[in-house]
Amino acid sequence: MNDKISDKDKKDWENFINNEAKLTDKDFKKRTNKNFSTKSIDLHGYTLEEANKAVENFIIKSFLESVNRLIVVTGKGIHSNNENNPYVSKDLSILKFSVPEFISNNKKLMTMIYDIQDAKIEDGGSGAFYIYLKKNKKA
Repeated sequence: MNDKISDKDKKDWENFINNEAKLTDKDFKKRTNKNFSTKSIDLHGYTLEEANKAVENFIIKSFLESVNRLIVVTGKGIHSNNENNPYVSKDLSILKFSVPEFISNNKKLMTMIYDIQDAKIEDGGSGAFYIYLKKNKKA
C-alpha cells in the first residue's frame, strides 16, 4: 500500500471540505408532499371520563377509516371548574394533560399511533395536539 497522498488527492480533499454543498443523508427519510386526511374532535365541556371514552372511540374509528392525522382540541383549561377540587392545581387544566396521558397509557391505542405532537397555533396551539396514526394494513 502506498502511504503517499498525491497532490491531486490533497487538492480534491480540500475542495470537498471547503465546498458549501452538503451530501444527502441516505438514512434520513424525509416526508415530502404528504397529504394528510385530517379529522378533529373538540372536547370542550366534556368530563374527564367522557373525554377519554370519546377520544378512544375517535382514534379507533379514524384508524379504521385510514385517517392520517387527528386534531384533538382539549382547551387550555381557563374556564374549567377545577377550583372546586382542593387537590387539583388551579394553574392546570384537567383535559389538557390528562387526555394525552390516558392515550399514552392505553396499549391498544398506542399500537395505532405513530406520533403525538403539540398543535400549531392555527389548529389550537397549546389547547390542542396532533395524533398521527399508523397506516391501517387491513384497509
